[in-house]
Amino acid sequence: MADEESTQGIEPLSFTNWKAKAERENRKPTYKSLTRSAPQKKKEVHESLLREQAYLCCYCGDEISEQTSHIEHFRPKSDYTPLELDYNNLHASCLRDVGELQQREPDYLLHCGHKKGNLFDETRHISPQDENCESRFQYTLNGEIKPTDADDDAASKMIEILALDTLRLNNRREETMLGIFNDDFLLTASKEELQIIAQRARGQQTRFCHVIARYAEQLLTP
Repeated sequence: MADEESTQGIEPLSFTNWKAKAERENRKPTYKSLTRSAPQKKKEVHESLLREQAYLCCYCGDEISEQTSHIEHFRPKSDYTPLELDYNNLHASCLRDVGELQQREPDYLLHCGHKKGNLFDETRHISPQDENCESRFQYTLNGEIKPTDADDDAASKMIEILALDTLRLNNRREETMLGIFNDDFLLTASKEELQIIAQRARGQQTRFCHVIARYAEQLLTP
């Protein structure tokens, strides 16, 4: 699972002003009113989240754009109404129009934000902003994701709720990993080379960079 703890920034000023204006006019700002009456403000929030996350999904770490992602409420707006416009509760998650997607691909298995939906458990959910988020998951060379600690119930639950172990995600991670960790490299890789790969992956902010970093770290600590 990706970690965006170091990237969450300040909400767009236009979003702040829109909420303040609604309050001054005795109109309670809601996510619904943002969507219906201020689509440009919502677009600016979406774009801001994408920039902060380096155009990577907050959960799986795949590449996303405005056209291939949606605004995700970590704590669902249906049950956490006071947080529905809290910028720190908002993230950009992959997959945009689920209805259109499933019309094109009826067998497509949802994952990440759209899979999670309104499910939430304060004791078993791990936020992308948690500084220890990434270290609680590990990966195999064929792209599978597992809890680092087999007894970490929350990590296991997040994999289940977000469907982070779908074949599609496993295949995409495997493709990325084998581009670096091929057989020839693994036969001769030194500790220094693995450290360099982990450091570079941490600084690159590219598709599945956290997976590359974690796998290199796993090889360093067998």
